[in-house]
Amino acid sequence: MSQSGVITFKGNPMTLAGSELAIGQTAPDFSLHYAHEGLKELKLADLKGKPSMISIVPSLDTPTCAIQTKKFNEQLGELGDKINAVTVSRDLPFAQARFCGAENVSMRTASDYQTHAFGEDYGVEIEELKLLSRAVIVLDAEGKVVYKQIVAEVTEEPNYEGALQALKDLVG
Repeated sequence: MSQSGVITFKGNPMTLAGSELAIGQTAPDFSLHYAHEGLKELKLADLKGKPSMISIVPSLDTPTCAIQTKKFNEQLGELGDKINAVTVSRDLPFAQARFCGAENVSMRTASDYQTHAFGEDYGVEIEELKLLSRAVIVLDAEGKVVYKQIVAEVTEEPNYEGALQALKDLVG
């Protein structure tokens, strides 16, 4: 299944692979990878038990994606270990780790480079580019979707305040 008319990239209409996530839906499981003393796996089960924000970007090596990741990293710092926060892209885990080191980002990153299943399961893969679209998803401690934004124009930043408020409402 595909979704048309949801996003544009530099004004050009794009198609998202997969089905749209619904508020209240249990988030699909995933298997992402990150670099920490070798390659490690991150699954949805690893996020359960705390509210979680999943910040999705096409590539950390682009200006808007870097801004989004750094802003969320800075703004989520005040919530400390009360939440999980992860940035997901198709960048290789080693490139993600290099970016975080160079930019002093402590927010976890994880990559959908191996199977591309996350992109389709979460309805955020841009079919024409084989990259992830810009999106933010907030999950409750049980893994249910409580907030989502798929940014209509991929080159624009997300609604930081809306996502952060949804997360703060879960923390109390």
